[in-house]
Amino acid sequence: MLKLILIRHGETQGNKLKRYIGKRTDEPLCPEAGNMLAQLAYPEVQAVYASPMIRCTQTAGILFPGKKLNIIDELAECDFGEFENKNYQELDGNEHYQSWIDSGGLLPFPGGESREEFKRRNVTGFQKAVNGCLRNGISLAALVVHGGTIMNVMEEYADEDRSFYDWHVQNGKGYEVEIDPELWKKCRKYLHVIREL
Repeated sequence: MLKLILIRHGETQGNKLKRYIGKRTDEPLCPEAGNMLAQLAYPEVQAVYASPMIRCTQTAGILFPGKKLNIIDELAECDFGEFENKNYQELDGNEHYQSWIDSGGLLPFPGGESREEFKRRNVTGFQKAVNGCLRNGISLAALVVHGGTIMNVMEEYADEDRSFYDWHVQNGKGYEVEIDPELWKKCRKYLHVIREL
């Protein structure tokens, strides 16, 4: 079996301010995030895959020091378009934002990605990571990515039926999941959820 640990990056200043921090804003972790992450005890893994964003590579370096990072561009966070690096207070009165809220978050981000484009990209990146593990005989790997990336992957593959927003996790948290390599190779692709971290 292949076990994967899906971890959301540590907190950034934008996260603290509840901003939409996506693919366009490459901000580092806030200073206190390093201390919080250093207290987390994740198992020793054979491989680490990460989004190219600095908040993910910094998190991976703290949680898995000395491990080579396998960067997968498709695992990056959503492009939030005109909402990027703004919070709901700053978007109050923005007609595009109100329309997006009224849609339940289903409309494409103005000037950014649609949910479908974002999910398709993340799923492609996740498949690259899984195929890398299977090709190299890895049985335990970590993916240090974004909240939205985890939500897309879990909504697509988890053996628990939950909606996108129900898979949300806090910074530094995530899920431990398991894949049956033989079933995956036969296109029976699903993740067994072991636990929330």
